Amino acid sequence: MGTQNSDLRTGGRIHGYEITNIVELPEIRAFFYELIHPASGARHIHISNQDPDNTFSVAFKTVPADSTGVAHILEHTVLCGSRKYPVRDPFFSMIKRSLNTFMNALTSSDWTMYPFSTHNPKDYFNLMGVYLDAAFFPKLDRLSFKQEGHRLEFEPGDNAGESGHLAYKGVVYNEMKGAMSSPDQIMSRSILNALYPDTTYGFNSGGDPAEIPGLTHNQLIAFHQHHYHPSNAFFYTYGNLPLAATLQFIEKNALVHFDRMDPKTDVPSQPRWDGPKTATYYYPIDENDDPARKSQVCLAWLTSDIREAFDVLTLNVLEQVLMGNAGSPLRKALIDSELGSTLSDGAGFDGENKDTMFACGLKDVDPASADAIEKIILDTLADLVKNGVDREMVESAIHQIEFHQKEVTNSPYPYGIKLLLRLSGSWFHHGDPITALKFDALIHRLFEELDKGPFLENQIRKFFMDNPHRVRLILAPDKTLSEKETLRVREELKKIQSRLSQPEIDAIMSDAEALERLQESKEDLACLPTLQITDITPDIPIVSESNGYDGTAACYELPTSGIFYLTAAVGLEPLPSGLLPLMPLFCHALTRCGTARHTYAEIAHLLDLYTGGLGLSVVAGTRFDKDRGHDCMPMMTFSAKCLSRNIEKMYELIRELLCEFTFTDHQRLKNLLLEYRSDMESAVVSSGHRFAISLASRPFSAAGTLNENWHGIHQLKALKTMTDGINDERVAAIAADLSRIAACLLKANNITIGLIGESGDLKKAAEFTKSLEAQLGMGKTAGFAPPDVPFQNTPVREGWSTASSVSFVASVFETQSLTHEHAPALAAISKMLRSLFLHREIREKGGAYGGFASYQPENGLFCFGSYRDPHIVNTLNVYDAAADFITSGDFDMEDIKEAILQVCAEIDRPDTPNSAAQKAFYRKLTGLADDIRKTFKKRLLVLDREKVLAVARLYFGPGKAPSSVAVISSEEALKSAAARMTGGGLKLYRI
Repeated sequence: MGTQNSDLRTGGRIHGYEITNIVELPEIRAFFYELIHPASGARHIHISNQDPDNTFSVAFKTVPADSTGVAHILEHTVLCGSRKYPVRDPFFSMIKRSLNTFMNALTSSDWTMYPFSTHNPKDYFNLMGVYLDAAFFPKLDRLSFKQEGHRLEFEPGDNAGESGHLAYKGVVYNEMKGAMSSPDQIMSRSILNALYPDTTYGFNSGGDPAEIPGLTHNQLIAFHQHHYHPSNAFFYTYGNLPLAATLQFIEKNALVHFDRMDPKTDVPSQPRWDGPKTATYYYPIDENDDPARKSQVCLAWLTSDIREAFDVLTLNVLEQVLMGNAGSPLRKALIDSELGSTLSDGAGFDGENKDTMFACGLKDVDPASADAIEKIILDTLADLVKNGVDREMVESAIHQIEFHQKEVTNSPYPYGIKLLLRLSGSWFHHGDPITALKFDALIHRLFEELDKGPFLENQIRKFFMDNPHRVRLILAPDKTLSEKETLRVREELKKIQSRLSQPEIDAIMSDAEALERLQESKEDLACLPTLQITDITPDIPIVSESNGYDGTAACYELPTSGIFYLTAAVGLEPLPSGLLPLMPLFCHALTRCGTARHTYAEIAHLLDLYTGGLGLSVVAGTRFDKDRGHDCMPMMTFSAKCLSRNIEKMYELIRELLCEFTFTDHQRLKNLLLEYRSDMESAVVSSGHRFAISLASRPFSAAGTLNENWHGIHQLKALKTMTDGINDERVAAIAADLSRIAACLLKANNITIGLIGESGDLKKAAEFTKSLEAQLGMGKTAGFAPPDVPFQNTPVREGWSTASSVSFVASVFETQSLTHEHAPALAAISKMLRSLFLHREIREKGGAYGGFASYQPENGLFCFGSYRDPHIVNTLNVYDAAADFITSGDFDMEDIKEAILQVCAEIDRPDTPNSAAQKAFYRKLTGLADDIRKTFKKRLLVLDREKVLAVARLYFGPGKAPSSVAVISSEEALKSAAARMTGGGLKLYRI
């Protein structure tokens, strides 16, 4: 547990700061310190504990008054050089000079945040110095603004030396074009625009592509001067490093240069309406898609002020009660109506804004159903007010909140940053941040109110039934929207171009040349701090099994804060190959279809009441055993977790789900199919780079083919085939197949189990595991043998079309896997290519949001990818040029050292006890011995220029293996690219 420093006391002073509050947090073994720096007005929260993964963040209230994206573009531009570090891109340069576990910058609706985490103390102060200088003393030069925000450039003309038409370019401009192609993003922003028309939340803080070109460089500078001041700053630190040294560093490097002022960034409350309103917004769909039942309908309410901690807790509980699981009354009523496939995007309680909000509705609906959907929502709420909320549902909701407050995880962010995000909303709006971390008193008050009478029923009436600040919002598809936006931009640019004087034309061309010179220039990065190879531990993190426990399960005795974890791997060897394509649906449906004893709604309620979650997934991995190395190893993974007091209840549920499975509720199964399809469709544009890499990877191995068929575009195509024109007969056939899968796989001799927790929990769980195995029984066949899955073994060149205004471009080829002596050099080369070449060519010059290389050591594939990219052909040419660059030897030992640091940052990333044990469990299963990992790191740390260059020339030189290419973009962009490409073009498909 974190220990309180006796020198730190409430009212005490330290390095110019005054300590205003100290609170012990026994649940997370920490102490909370709140401080103010009176001279500058800076606020600071520190959470002290024994976690070596230390976190720093500085955040600013940023309240835009338009949708030009000024806060977002500023977030990018402050990271393009500062007073102490006047290099082109210190942020990305520090990624490769660091062992960080997280580095990023985030723009929300009303704040901008610069957080990082690292487990290396030297690195912590290195990164803090760069972050402070970037935030408070950035260069904000004109060319960086043009690169990151927006600019006009002439595209090349048809004839050599001739300038063509004008085009908008810029990293944020293209990022937001991609964001505004995504229905889920459009829905979330539309709700804010409709519900908060009179405050900053009504604007698009990321930037609307139609308005971004209106932002000027001077407006950017003015926004920084006003908002990026210590009086408007919220500093946060977390971990085991002493607070005093951090405060001294911040004061010396930032605060002493400023005087306190009133930033006037408080967000006013949205004026309340007298009656409900309606609004309709639109999103683009592909012209070949059927727009029928492709709308979303939701009701959204403005609820409490974020500073009202008890109201916020109550609304969190109501969200869980009403919509938290499949049996929750509002969710169930909506899904059972069959008017849509799944909950609308943005559904739930949002407690981040000054005025909080609650939304619920349906996706994949006919807009004519809006009245019916509104009636279902209001009738369900009225019924709960009239007939009461089940007390057990309330306890289930509170249990979920308690569990997730108690659990320590590093996903999707390091734990220190997760705590920051949990408390930031209240803190930034002058609420009490401690209530987000320690709310025992609020829970006690809630139970007191529940005991007095119909408390939650009255809250439903207050926040929903009697609340006139409500909007009914429809998000409808528009086949012509993309074309109309393209024509609008084309006409706008044509008009601008027609009015340009010759000096203005010369200035645009001069700026383009100057920016290219800047991007091409070699920089001396010596001013930036860096770690050395000697700062890297040669060891690797190892977790070993614990002895002394009965049974066949692997046991890992670790401090897990009163939470018990079960993880299991299920072999697919017994499964007939014809059922393999249904495995993702089986994983999605098994825990959601009910059992012979309980309905799906009852099971959902019991899981929420007694567990922190129970999930299944399917994956095709690779074996590392000497005798079976590189064999495909498909498996279904099963995981469950609970508070220590609920272990027996959790095992009862696991036994029921695995031994008494049933898929006889065909209506429920049909709803799950439609929900699963909808979720996959939503993911395409937001994760297009991952889908493109999966498509390009599939020809090279059985594992690649299986993973694409299970998780990629081919799974989505299979779901579309299953659900288009779905009828009772087809659902019954699918249900029968799912039952066959369960009967084949769910046998004790086909399941390998791992148990993770504290000693007493493991002893109990080991006994329950033996009982579970006895009830499962034995199967005739079992194991993890590779299935007979045919794969092409020849590269593809494909384009897959969808409604997107940007592209995702992937190119993949074969090298060597983890056990080969060249693997460390290939891992380093992937980092060097990203930092030395691709970032410049694809992001800075090309304007894509991201361009990267990655080496996949488990299968030896080397991948190039781009994200939210305005180009296709140019990006593929860059990938080819990347091979020329790395084989030219235009790099030195400093570049190699930085690549080694980046690889080690991934290898040595701290894990929570549960995560570390789960990785050890699956490494043992696949034969990935610790000696293999040690050898890889040992070889990595002794890489030199000669070794890296030799490996580069072997795999990227004239004998380079042929690449497989996959692009996801609009049909128009793909056809245009295919016509311009040499070497076979692209074979085009529709998603």
